[in-house]
Amino acid sequence: MAERIPMISVRDLYKSFGEHQVLTGVDLDVEEGTTCVILGGSGSGKTVLMKHIIGLLKPDRGQVFVEGEDVVPLDDLELERVRRKFGMVFQGAALFDSMTVYENVSFPLREHSKLAESEIRKRVLDKLAIVGLHDVAEKYPAELSGGMRKRVGLARAIVRDPKIVLYDEPTTGLDPITTDYVDEMILTAKEKLGVTSLVISHDVASSFKVADQIAFLSDGKIVAHAPPAQLRASTHPVVKLFLSTWFGKN
Repeated sequence: MAERIPMISVRDLYKSFGEHQVLTGVDLDVEEGTTCVILGGSGSGKTVLMKHIIGLLKPDRGQVFVEGEDVVPLDDLELERVRRKFGMVFQGAALFDSMTVYENVSFPLREHSKLAESEIRKRVLDKLAIVGLHDVAEKYPAELSGGMRKRVGLARAIVRDPKIVLYDEPTTGLDPITTDYVDEMILTAKEKLGVTSLVISHDVASSFKVADQIAFLSDGKIVAHAPPAQLRASTHPVVKLFLSTWFGKN
C-alpha cells in the first residue's frame, strides 16, 4: 500500500531578514484532513512560516510541498494555481465594511470565477449555512458580533471549496465567549468540510481544544510536534515554560 503524502510538508526551511534569522531549519508535516496548530510566542516566526507555505515568501533555503508539489521554485502564475487550494481566515476577519455579508462572501467568486449569479448565490448561502449564519446575508459587518464576523470570514475562506484553510491568530483579542465560538467554528469546518486546517496561534487553551497535532515553534525550529496530550508532557524547557502560563507550574 502506497504511503500517503502529507497535505503540507516543510523541509529544512531557513529565512533571514538582514541579520535577523527567523526560521533556522523548520521541518513540519500536516496530514490531510487534520488540524495542526503552530504554537509559539510573539515574534517566533509563525506568520513567516505560513507565508512560505502559501508562497508569499521565498526561503533562503529549504522546500515547501503542497500535495507533494514543491512550491518554492514556482512562478507567480503557477503559485496562483496552488493558492486555489487554500482559504485564509485573517486575524480580524478583514471584512469589507461597505459590503453586506452576502457581498463579502461572494467576493472571491466574482474575482476568480465566471460562475452565473444563480450558482454564486447557491454557494454563498450554502457556506453561510455551514457556519450557522443562514439568516444574515443582507446584514453589514457592523451589525454582527465579533464571533459572527469571524464566521463570515470563514464562509468567505471556504466559498471556493479549498482543501486547506489557514487561520492567522484567530482568537487574538477576543473575549472568552467569542473565543469559544471561533474554536467551534474551526472544529465544524473540519467535521463538515473535511478540510486540512493550519492554525497560527499563541493561545494555549484554544490550541489544545482544536488541534489534532501541535507544532511548537521556538528559535526558528519546530522543537516539539505531538498531539495535545503528549505535548503537555514535553520535557523541552521552552515548551514547559510556555505551557506553564496556562496549566500552572505543577
